[in-house]
Amino acid sequence: MIELRPYRELGGAKHGWLDTRHHFSFAEYYDPRRMHWGHLRVWNDDTIAPHSGFPGHPHRDMEIITYVRKGAITHQDNLGNRGRTAAGDVQVMSAGTGIAHSEMNEEDEVTQIFQIWIMPDERGLPPSWGTKPFPKGERRGAFVTLASGLPGDEEALPIRTNARLVAATLEAGQSAEYRIAAGRRVYLVPATGQITVNGVVASAGDGVAISNEQVLEVHAEEESEIVLVDVA
Repeated sequence: MIELRPYRELGGAKHGWLDTRHHFSFAEYYDPRRMHWGHLRVWNDDTIAPHSGFPGHPHRDMEIITYVRKGAITHQDNLGNRGRTAAGDVQVMSAGTGIAHSEMNEEDEVTQIFQIWIMPDERGLPPSWGTKPFPKGERRGAFVTLASGLPGDEEALPIRTNARLVAATLEAGQSAEYRIAAGRRVYLVPATGQITVNGVVASAGDGVAISNEQVLEVHAEEESEIVLVDVA
């Protein structure tokens, strides 16, 4: 089953400094049909104005992945961590027993991010944070794992949940394949461009909810950047 969720139909809000779209119920957007997708709980598409951002606030018992699409985001938390994650790279925060953090756009340009929350396998663990630059060339023409809690993905940033985040950049006319294990679900969003997923056309910002499929054939109708989460 493949369900297209067009960008124009997503929930969201505009706060002046923040233009956000919600793929799942979040904040003031509530849709009982879109509470989660397996263990995937939040997928927000955020555009953050220069020299603004999310001031300090707490989380607990959630795996939070930030995929930076444009610009950069600067993280700071009460564990003493501080770091800047640039476009195409990923940061991971395991909230565990509790962490307070800020996520700020300290750049002179707009920052665009996907903020992705996945429910952890185990609650009450110590909090942690990490970021990692990934060579952009490695994901051209194929999916590359960027964050994962699955065996065999030791090169990726670790998360404490039975899930993985992968990304690919395809030139117009290129295709990439992603295999799905039995009983798992996938949620896919083209960050840029336009793609066809097993015959379903999705444009930049659209969500594609996938279940009961074994193989995804992703074909780029134009140059496209694709982000995919595989969850139980």
